[in-house]
Amino acid sequence: MELSLCFCIAAALGSIFTVLWSLSEGHRVGPGAAALIGTSACFMVPPGVCGGVLLILSFILLTCVTKTKVQLLPTKDRAVLVTGCDSGFGLALVKQLSGLGLTVFAGVLDVNGSGAQQLREQGSEKLQVVQLDVTDSAQIETVHHYIRTQVSDTGLWGLVNNAGVLGSPADAELQPIAVYRRCMDVNFLSAVKMSQVFLPLLRRSRGRIVNVSSLAGDVPLPMFAAYGASKAALSIFSRVMRLELSAWGVHVSLIQPAGFRTNLFGNADDVARFRDEILASVCSEAREDYGTAYIMSLPSSLSKMSGDCAEDLSPVVDAMCHALMSPRPRSLYAPGQMGWLLPFLHRHFPAFVFDAAITSLIKHDVCPAGLSRS
Repeated sequence: MELSLCFCIAAALGSIFTVLWSLSEGHRVGPGAAALIGTSACFMVPPGVCGGVLLILSFILLTCVTKTKVQLLPTKDRAVLVTGCDSGFGLALVKQLSGLGLTVFAGVLDVNGSGAQQLREQGSEKLQVVQLDVTDSAQIETVHHYIRTQVSDTGLWGLVNNAGVLGSPADAELQPIAVYRRCMDVNFLSAVKMSQVFLPLLRRSRGRIVNVSSLAGDVPLPMFAAYGASKAALSIFSRVMRLELSAWGVHVSLIQPAGFRTNLFGNADDVARFRDEILASVCSEAREDYGTAYIMSLPSSLSKMSGDCAEDLSPVVDAMCHALMSPRPRSLYAPGQMGWLLPFLHRHFPAFVFDAAITSLIKHDVCPAGLSRS
């Protein structure tokens, strides 16, 4: 009887603890998962303090639930630069920011593309489309000079480093070195360069940097070695910058989305190009071990992954807006399903638990030739 009562108390405490943690970090958590994960966490708490902790957590939970409206800073005289606005998160974000009344500079890779055209059709004088390949230093300097003349002494309020590339899912051994370099260049080094160039303007306004990383940059995901490594580098860079820039009043937030459906997954032409790129670079020994059928099937998994991802981009866009305009921005946002669970499993559970969970989520239909023979 006493054991059952203790278990119920632990479950209740665990659920409240996990829900509060999820709310504070911007996660979404289901009641079943809250009870399961929270119970495990709360068995670490000595029984003598359970009652007091339950009372305190209940009060905090009530406060969190009753606080429903997010207060945002005034938008007057605030300007934001967003990279990677041709599609996806960047395109959706600048539309929302423009609607709030901010001055927005939308950096696009193709100033004549459909995304740029959509933004022009907004018809807002405060929304300006600028040509910006984040790997081109000359274009970065041109945009910097233009924005500096526009914002004058007010400075730039926000920089959102959103531009990114994925490439094809592939075993780390098979992924061409060129893909590793491309991911590092676009996903990591471009954000470093953009931050260095625009920080003098951000310091004037004591503004914000928002870097878009990924769940793949926080936990190891099979087939995403190149992409995940570049996003992990961006995550560490962001955390270091947050510490260094706090003295200047510049806040750095990290957005770490789980799976969302964007143009990052490419189209049929990209799939064919990825397939040719992998086949051309793989050595003969690896081709024999893995088999041509397996290697050729890798890029095709992009369409399946895209189909499994959430279409609604609003959780990510809302997180970006909060990071830019909230009086109390968070250091980390993890929108999307599994955005909180996989990092929790990775950090707090034995490796075999995480390994079992991740391998059940990420499967490939074709088996490598060498493994099927064994």
